This record gives sequence, structure tokens and C-alpha cells, in this order.
Amino acid sequence: MATKVFMEALSPTMEEGRIASWVKQEGESVAQGDVLAEVETDKAIMELQARGEGILRKILVPAGGTTEVGGLVAVIAAADEDIAGLVAGQQAPPAGAAARPAAAPAAPATAAPRPPPAAGAREPSGRVKASPLARRLASEKGLDLRGLDGSGPGGRIIKRDVLAAPTAAAALQGKAGEWEDVIPTQLRKTIARRLVQSLGPVPHFFLTTEIDMERALDARETLNAIGDGKISVNDIVIKVVAMALRQHRECNAWWQDDHIRYFDDVHIAMAVAIEDGLITPVIRAAHAKSLRTIAAESRALAERARARKLQPEEYTGGTFSLSNLGMLGIDEFTAVINPPEAGILAVGAVTEKPVVVDGAVTVRRRMRVTMSCDHRVIDGAMGARFLQTVRRMLEQPLAIVW
Repeated sequence: MATKVFMEALSPTMEEGRIASWVKQEGESVAQGDVLAEVETDKAIMELQARGEGILRKILVPAGGTTEVGGLVAVIAAADEDIAGLVAGQQAPPAGAAARPAAAPAAPATAAPRPPPAAGAREPSGRVKASPLARRLASEKGLDLRGLDGSGPGGRIIKRDVLAAPTAAAALQGKAGEWEDVIPTQLRKTIARRLVQSLGPVPHFFLTTEIDMERALDARETLNAIGDGKISVNDIVIKVVAMALRQHRECNAWWQDDHIRYFDDVHIAMAVAIEDGLITPVIRAAHAKSLRTIAAESRALAERARARKLQPEEYTGGTFSLSNLGMLGIDEFTAVINPPEAGILAVGAVTEKPVVVDGAVTVRRRMRVTMSCDHRVIDGAMGARFLQTVRRMLEQPLAIVW
């Protein structure tokens, strides 16, 4: 019996997936549990496994194509089984028009237009046959339906056809080299969606303080000189933030619409920049881990994040986030809260500054941090007390049990 291969929800927040590559090809034998394809989700590259056995008879979404969760991507069946009914209306786009490619450069204005649709794609009146959704999408993207090939019944243009080659058609409207349209990756789409969910509904406010880092940096230099593995400033901040959150549980919380969830354990989500966006792997129970354990774990998580190899349990469940752009020379910035978390700390660069100490001007290494707070959960005084604790621990690092 034929097995339909659907796009599965390979991460908790996944709404659609892009086929990064097909591991199995049409005509190859497939056993249950075999990896059929690598799928780019909103967070990582995951494996799509076979739920049946037989021959991979038909690939409906080519490499580079995108479909929503639950969409049909392939069919597994016996070599002599009739699958025509299963794939009717689900044919892949023609060669050279992969469904929603991850990135496609704009064609020059001198490029030849696509061939006109087949005669079957027009109604007797001469009007192009297209679904209402396809017409709306084409209008939004400024596409001429007459330049698209229809893959629906009777040559009808459907949603997949409009999404198949948006950049090629749009590029014909501009001069060569004037622009390049690039389809966003699944991760970039998720970032865009999450920002709208955060900056719109979440009432942000911001608290900034400056911290003397002399003693913390001296301690770091000593620890790196006597131990294996290197400890970064970010590792120290993660440890301090986790310990401070144990003292200020009101900041270690989620907004849940009809209630606030306060956590006893502190799971720090650390922002990691990757090639096409940002992801936040989580150091679980960071308050209970040694500084060296945090350093080793943060490096391993960052490496897996950049390789797009994180598993869902490694980037979900954070109770508070930390974003550090100081390593890129940014002195100060504000970060966007990652719902349902109620706070995120933005860490700037450590810089030498002239300051007054005991009535005399001297040069000290200082660092500015800014806390973004969800005002539904954290009041100004709550956030200020938390930052006071963070500052005290960093300026008196012996208070930290490493």
C-alpha cells in the first residue's frame, strides 16, 4: 500500500519546512525509518524519516522547495503500484522553477520572458485560469499571471506556481543589477514573525547600568592561566545572571496570558549569530553549574548552532535570555524580548574609561548592560534590584562560588 510522505513538524514552532536536500532519490528502495531528506526548519536542519517502506516513486517538492507542515512532499509505493491518483494536482513545478527556492538572484532585464502558458491554461474568454489565492498572491508580488505555468488540474495556476519563481518574474520589471530578490530562510521568517509578536504585544521598557569589570577580568585571567579550557566574559555573565535570577525569581518568569509562571531553575537562552539569523540555545540549570561547565557547554552549543545541528530540546525552554554584541565592538544596545520570557539582558563591550575612584581619576575597564523588561511581569523597581545584584556580583566576583 502506498505511503504518503508529509512535511512533519520537526520543531515545536515549525509551520513550514524547506527541503534542503533529498537523501533518497526517485526509484530508490526505502525502509521504514530511513532518512528521506534533510529539512530546514525554523531553527535547524532536521531529518525527515520514512514512515513506510517500498520505492520512492515520486518526489513532489524538489530540493530548495518549501511547503507547509502537513503538505505532501513524496510518495512511497511498490514498483508496480498505481499512484496517479495520489499525485494528481500535486506535481512538482517544471525544471528550473523549483518551489520557493531559498535564494534566487534576479535575472537581468534582457532575460527572455518565460514561455506563455499552455492553451489549456486559458479560459475560452482568454482569461488565465488561476485560483483566487494564486491571483491574490500574484497581485501582491506584482506578477503577471500570463507569464506563469500552471500545474493544477487543466493547467490552472495555483498557489505553488505563484511561489515557484517570484524573483524571476519580478526581475523583468527592473534594470540589470538594480536589485536582487532573495526568499528568506525558514529561520529568518521565524525571526520576523517573533519580532512582530514581541515588539507589538509586549510592553517593553529598558534599564541600563554600567559595571566595573576590573576584578571580574582579573579573576578570568587567573582562571584561564591555571585551568583547562578558556572562560569568556560571556560565560562569566551567564553564570552571574543565573545566580542573580535565583535571588530575583520575579524576573525568571514567563507571561502566559492568564497567569505568570515563575521558575525556580534558571535556564539561560544565549543568543548565537549564525549565517542567516539568530538562534538561542539554552544552558539548562545554569545557576547550578560551575563556570567551567558553562564555558564548555556554551562553546559546544554555539558550534552546533552554527552547524544547524541543534535538537529542539536544545533551543527551547529558556526562562531568561542574554545577548552579547560586545565581542563585535558594540558599546550599548537594547534587545527584543523572546516571548514568553519576561526579560533579556543586552551586554555591550568592555572598554577602558576614565572614571573617578576614591576622588581620583583613573582608567578602568567598564561594561554597559541593558535589560529589556516585559512590564506585564517586571516592574521598574524589580528590574533595578536584579541589575543591582548582577552588578554587585560582577564587581565582587568572590561572591560567586565557582
